[in-house]
Amino acid sequence: MVRLCVICNKERAIVKRPKTGQQVCRECFYYVFETEIHNTITDNKLFKKGDKVAIAASGGKDSTVLAYVMKLLNQRYQYDLDLFLLSIDEGITGYRDDSLETVKRNQQQYELPLKIVSYSELYGWSMDQIVKEVGLKNNCTFCGVFRRQALDRGAVILDVDHIVTGHNADDIAETVLMNILRGDIARLPRCTEICTTGDGSIRRSKPFKYTYEKEIVMYAYFKKLDYFSTECIYSPNAYRGHVRTFIKDLESIRPSAIIGNDIYNVLKKKTKNYLVYLFNVFCYYKDIIHSGEAFEIKEGVKLPVQGICKRCGYMSSNELCKACMLLEGLNRGLPKLGIGKNFK
Repeated sequence: MVRLCVICNKERAIVKRPKTGQQVCRECFYYVFETEIHNTITDNKLFKKGDKVAIAASGGKDSTVLAYVMKLLNQRYQYDLDLFLLSIDEGITGYRDDSLETVKRNQQQYELPLKIVSYSELYGWSMDQIVKEVGLKNNCTFCGVFRRQALDRGAVILDVDHIVTGHNADDIAETVLMNILRGDIARLPRCTEICTTGDGSIRRSKPFKYTYEKEIVMYAYFKKLDYFSTECIYSPNAYRGHVRTFIKDLESIRPSAIIGNDIYNVLKKKTKNYLVYLFNVFCYYKDIIHSGEAFEIKEGVKLPVQGICKRCGYMSSNELCKACMLLEGLNRGLPKLGIGKNFK
């Protein structure tokens, strides 16, 4: 039996939305996908007319769809934004060099200016060189710290007001759980914010905060967008991968675990050992993301105070920012100097 789209009730339904369970036709899927992102942007007042906005472009599905949709919505709803593509070259042979070719094609396809900044240019080290020093166990720590700062540095070079990234609902849910499992409660409020302030007055936002990764993939597939799909060769041992697997297990029991209905019954079935803590955190809230948003820190708890790195001038809660500490360790031949408990 042919099912009709629940929205237009005319065309054949070809997509079942992971977010709502609705069965919709292709055109209606495009419409609701784009409209929900537009509503996220306007409800949270992410931009103002005339803003210069850098789109963090890696060539992957999230950033490619973000670039496409940002240009589309900018024209459709007359945001009057000045859009740029900003890419970071980490220096990973066989991965980033290939994905940057995709970004360069996107530049031509979307007719947007492109700026590429590299780790070698900013820090004097490529990720290939860093991995030779530190191995595969802690390399993602270096890459994550350097990339966050590199985006801000690139934004300063472009003289933009705002950076948008392709972080989706799945990414944010993973970050919430990572911070809880690590006991890093201070980062919980910040990781769930849709907009934060980076270096200086440059704002950074996540228009895909309430968008499922599955829907981004479907949108890219149906639109036949040009994106790079190979995973980073240095990421198989990343801590985030274990958290991602756990969330997928939750979703297999209840698809709305990331954003949606009550997660109480999901966690009640799996409350053994380390899951007991997660159960207590989430049982009163609807889902992982809203749990992170609702998390409150008790009055009187001392939290790190945001300051300025005395060496590079970047924001930091210590005398030296994490990037400078990691760089010092690399340059002194002590690559573990800025890792974990050694970071003081």
